[in-house]
Amino acid sequence: MAQNTEVVVIGGGYAGVMAANRLTQREDVTVTLINPRPVFVHRIRLHQAVGGSQDMIVDYREVLAKGVRLVVDTAARIDAAEHSVVLAAGGTVGYDYLIYAVGSGSADPGVPGAAEFAYPIASLEEAQRLWSVLDSTPATAAVTVVGAGALGIEAAAELAEAGRTVTLVCGEVLGPYLHPRVRRSIAKRLAKLGVTVLEGPDARVTAVTRDAVRLGGGRELPSGVTVWTAEFSVPDLAVRSGLSTDALGRLLTDETLTSVDDVRIVAAGDSAAPSDLPLRMSCQAAGPLGAHAADTVLSRIAGEQPASIDVGFFGLCVSLGRRAATVQLASKDDTANRFSIRGRLAVKIKESSYKGLLKHLADEARKPGSHTWPFKDDKRRQLLEAKRAEQPATAERAA
Repeated sequence: MAQNTEVVVIGGGYAGVMAANRLTQREDVTVTLINPRPVFVHRIRLHQAVGGSQDMIVDYREVLAKGVRLVVDTAARIDAAEHSVVLAAGGTVGYDYLIYAVGSGSADPGVPGAAEFAYPIASLEEAQRLWSVLDSTPATAAVTVVGAGALGIEAAAELAEAGRTVTLVCGEVLGPYLHPRVRRSIAKRLAKLGVTVLEGPDARVTAVTRDAVRLGGGRELPSGVTVWTAEFSVPDLAVRSGLSTDALGRLLTDETLTSVDDVRIVAAGDSAAPSDLPLRMSCQAAGPLGAHAADTVLSRIAGEQPASIDVGFFGLCVSLGRRAATVQLASKDDTANRFSIRGRLAVKIKESSYKGLLKHLADEARKPGSHTWPFKDDKRRQLLEAKRAEQPATAERAA
C-alpha cells in the first residue's frame, strides 16, 4: 500500500493557492492550506477598496481545488524538528513537506506618527478600514498618498477620479521602477486627474499628525486622510521559527526554492529569497513560484532532483483610475524599457489581468499540473555566477 504524503501550505494568496492546487495531481498527497481568512483576497484590486469596491474578495471555492483542506487560522510557529506547524488558536498540523507562502504586507513606516495617523492598504482589513475612514470624511478634505510605487499611483488615481483632492508624495521619484519616458506619461495622466505629485529630496515624509504630513525641508501639508503605501515587508514567521532569512525576513532558499536549513521546507511568492536574489514582489512572480514550489515537493516525493527556477517578467500594469492604464514593458530580467502600452488597449490588458490571475488558479484547480509561464529570465544564471564570484573575494577581504 502506497504511503500517503502530508503537505502543508502556509498562506492562501496567489503563490499558496497555486502550489496547493498543483500538488493535488498526485492522489497519494494530502494537501492542507493554512490561511488566516476564509476568503481569497485578490490583492491587485486592493487599491479599488478606497472607492468601496468589494471585488477583491473571492470565495475559495472559485480558485481552490476541492481536494485541498482549508484551515482558517494563523501559523504561529514552524517546528521544523517535529515537522509541524503550531497554530495561533491552539493545536498543530503535521507535515512531511511544507510550502512557505506567507506573502507580504505593510512595512513599519519608521516615521513619527505614521503608525498612529496613516492608513496602509496592503491587506484586506487595512483597505476596508481606510474605506470606512474615507466614507466618514468630508469629500473636500485633502488626502495625501505616501509612496509612489504602483500601489501608491493606483490609489492616488482612484481617489482623484472619485473626486478627492489628492497629493502624491513620492519620496524621491514617481514610480522608481518606471522608465523615464513612461514616468512622464503617467505623470501627465495623474495631473489630468488633478493629482499633485511631489518629487525630489524634500518630498520625504518626516512626520505624520492627525491632520497634516510634514516633509523634509520643513514643509507641512494639510491632510484629512493620509494613505501609506511606501514599502512592503514579510511576516516574521520564518525568523520566529529559527529559519534562515534575508535582511527583510524572506526565507533563504536555493534555486529549487528549498530552504537552506531544511530539505522539507520550500518557499514561494513574496516571502521567498532564492540564492538571496529574490524576485520582485508581484503577482507575476507569485503564480510561477507557487507552481515551481509544488513541483519541487513532487520531485522530492518521486525521488527525483528538483529543477531550478526560471521565471521572467513582462513589465508592470498600472491602473490610472477606471478609464485609463499604462503597461510598462520590460525585459525578461525585469528591467523596464522605454516602451509602453496606453489607451484602451492598456485598460483591456489591466482588466484581463484581474480575470486572468483568477482563471490561472481555477484552471490549475481543475487540471493540476497544467499551469505554465512563458517568460524566462536568461540573465539570472549570470547574476548567480557574479554573486558567487564576489563571495570568495569578500571572504578574503574580511580575513
